[in-house]
Amino acid sequence: MTTEDYNKVVKKISHRLFGYVFKLTKDEEDANDLVQDAFMKLWINREKVEFKKAKSWLFTTAHNAFINFIKKSNRQERIGEEVDIPVESKNRFELQEIIDLAMKSLPELQKSIILLRDLEGYNYKEIGDMLKLNESQVKVYLFRARKKIKDQIKDLSILKV
Repeated sequence: MTTEDYNKVVKKISHRLFGYVFKLTKDEEDANDLVQDAFMKLWINREKVEFKKAKSWLFTTAHNAFINFIKKSNRQERIGEEVDIPVESKNRFELQEIIDLAMKSLPELQKSIILLRDLEGYNYKEIGDMLKLNESQVKVYLFRARKKIKDQIKDLSILKV
């Protein structure tokens, strides 16, 4: 990949890559760091990465960086977090808050697949390539993640009006 190709990739993909990582981290500073790290790794490996595969390579690299970030954070904190459900004064939830809470409880792989499929619009094959899974595995993980979210939303008895 040439310097010009690298610059094209940065301009074309940086916003979507940041959006994906931000949805995972829920923290702008952490997302910026992980995206910067992914682009730095692309620059270092620019001779090995084909221009056509740079997008997939970056999402895969950012996903792996996020997994490593979580593992490192968990080792440092060792605090078991429980999902706290915020209750508004009238016991009503905003839809986004409910979805965010359900997403927090998903395993990282399932969370990534949902974000790549539903937020970013990638197809099963592209997701499989990024996460080193076959299409069937992607479909199964996506099904399980959606089912878990649906079940959690159904179980929220506080939503009954």
